[in-house]
Amino acid sequence: MLIHPQIDPVAIHLGPLGVHWYGLMYLLGFALFLLLGKYRLRKLNRPGWNESMMDDLLFYGVLGVVLGGRLGEVLFYQPGYYFSHPLEILAVWKGGMSFHGGFIGVMTAMAIFARQRKMEWLQLMDFIAPLVPLGLGAGRIGNFINGELWGRPTDLPWGMVFPSVDKFPRHPSQLYEFALEGLALFILLWLYSGKPRAVGEVSGMFLIGYGSFRFIGEFARMPDDGIFGIMTFGISMGQWLSLPMVIAGVAMMVWAQRRASANK
Repeated sequence: MLIHPQIDPVAIHLGPLGVHWYGLMYLLGFALFLLLGKYRLRKLNRPGWNESMMDDLLFYGVLGVVLGGRLGEVLFYQPGYYFSHPLEILAVWKGGMSFHGGFIGVMTAMAIFARQRKMEWLQLMDFIAPLVPLGLGAGRIGNFINGELWGRPTDLPWGMVFPSVDKFPRHPSQLYEFALEGLALFILLWLYSGKPRAVGEVSGMFLIGYGSFRFIGEFARMPDDGIFGIMTFGISMGQWLSLPMVIAGVAMMVWAQRRASANK
């Protein structure tokens, strides 16, 4: 049995101000997005696409992640709490960011970016898909440091007690999700996108990969309270939101391959 280290969520104290680990993990994710994006651009050598566009792309991405992620947390998971404490919506440094909300936010931000740059939106989404998972993984490390989003009780030898919750060993589900949604998904997409693919295929693989990994990880994670309750038909809110991603990913890959074949 392991004990959660109960790390101070504030990494750096600056008088009355504090720099939180959760925020630092997001900064790490954004930095990795920028570095990997510039590397991919050099490899792609695509006309009109250059490294300088990554700075603007990151700006749009950050807006999409933060605004969409926070609104998703408010609307999908804890609407009652946040509507009763509206100022808490602004306290993003305390944690509480929904991936699915952030995903919608990023898609919207990329649509605006693509329109301004006269790019094909789906081609842009294919480009950024492999850049996202390591940032997701960093966010899960932030969840672990905060001691939030813990797992269900378990008797496995690596079960971890979260003293802020209770005295029972639980799955360190944040670390499972770091391994699945972060490392495994990154490796999958990086390798898959390394070969020529039809427009939309990499995005489809992202939807399938993330949706599947998240669905699996939710079995170990303590279900969040969602708009329809903690569990509906034995499935958590995270799983309900992930199922359409998998279905859409399969449909997108089939559509992309058929469109590519028709254009040959």
